[in-house]
Amino acid sequence: MEISLWGMTAVAFILRWLHFFFGVMWIGYLYYFNFTHGAFMAEAEAVTKPGVLTKLLPRAMWWFRWGAMGTLITGLLYMGILAHMGNSFSSSWGLAISIGALFGIVMWANVWFVIWPAQQVVIANAEAVAKGGAANTAAAANGAKALLASRTNTLFSIPMLFFMGAASHLPLAVTPETKIGAVMGLVTLVVAALELNALKGKLGPLTTIKGVIHMGFVLTLVVYALVEIGLRM
Repeated sequence: MEISLWGMTAVAFILRWLHFFFGVMWIGYLYYFNFTHGAFMAEAEAVTKPGVLTKLLPRAMWWFRWGAMGTLITGLLYMGILAHMGNSFSSSWGLAISIGALFGIVMWANVWFVIWPAQQVVIANAEAVAKGGAANTAAAANGAKALLASRTNTLFSIPMLFFMGAASHLPLAVTPETKIGAVMGLVTLVVAALELNALKGKLGPLTTIKGVIHMGFVLTLVVYALVEIGLRM
C-alpha cells in the first residue's frame, strides 16, 4: 500500500499547507491593522492609546512579521519543489505563480524593512512617554511611513491572492512562443512604480479603506490586462 505522506509529492503538499497557514496569519493581521486597528485608534480615547501601543501592538506585530516570514519561506520552498518535480516557470502555472510571488516578496520586504522598523520607533516612543520620558518627534513621521507601506501591502494583497489562485485554477494562454520575461517586465514596472510611492509618495486613494479595496481590484484588472497583452506580444 502506498503511503500518502511520503515522497516529493507529500513534501510539496505539506509546504503548500504550511504556506496557507502562515499566509492566513499574515494577511489576517494585515487586514486587522488596516480595517480594524487603525479605525479604532482614530476614535479611541487618549487614555486608551498608550496601552494599545505598548501592550497590544508589539504582540500583534510579532505574529504579523513572522507570519510574513513563514509565508515567504514556505512559498519559495514550495515553488522550488514543484520546479524540481518538472513544473516549468515557462507555463501558465509558472507565470501566474511568479506574478503572485512578485507581489508577495515586495509585501514581505515592506513588512520587515519598512513597517516593522517604523513601528519600533512608534512603540519605543509610547513606552518612553508612558514612563514619563520625552516624546520622540520622529514617531509621527514613522507612523505615517508604516501606514503608507501597510496600505500598499493591502493594495498588493488583492492581485497577489488572485494570481496565486490562478496558478492552479485559471489557465493562461501561455505557449512556447510566449515571452515570459516581457510579461513579467510589464508587471514589474507597475509594481515598482507603486512601491516607489509606498516609500516616497502619499496615500492618495489609499487614505480610506474603501479606496484601498477599490484600488486593489482595479490593480488586479490592470495587471491581468497587461498579462493578456503580454501573451499576445
